[in-house]
Amino acid sequence: VQLQASGGGLVQAGASLRLSCAASGLTFSSYVMGWFRRAPGKEREFVAAINWSGGSTYYAGSVKGRFTISRDNAKNTVYAQMNSLKSEDTAVYYCAAVRGLYDAPYYATRPWSYWGQGTQVTVSS
Repeated sequence: VQLQASGGGLVQAGASLRLSCAASGLTFSSYVMGWFRRAPGKEREFVAAINWSGGSTYYAGSVKGRFTISRDNAKNTVYAQMNSLKSEDTAVYYCAAVRGLYDAPYYATRPWSYWGQGTQVTVSS
């Protein structure tokens, strides 16, 4: 299984970025997909998750209303649209996958099976 994240960069506060994660080696539509991040000096934290169909999503409180997770099962890709970026969003962002059919909130605190390599997002204030 490979998860290839892309789309990170350096932006100013208030700007937007769209992250993508292309998956291969798995039956994509059978997997819940998620985004996590690790800020400098901090532990990795959950950002967002989307269930297999895209009909259920869940967000960390710190990004709710600013970030949108979506997926395209025909392209084996999950996205994170990040708007109104803040300096505290600066982190390495990782996509992850776990097989399952439950709604997204169930997986926020559960173990994930596969991880991508990460893409750096830096927001300057």
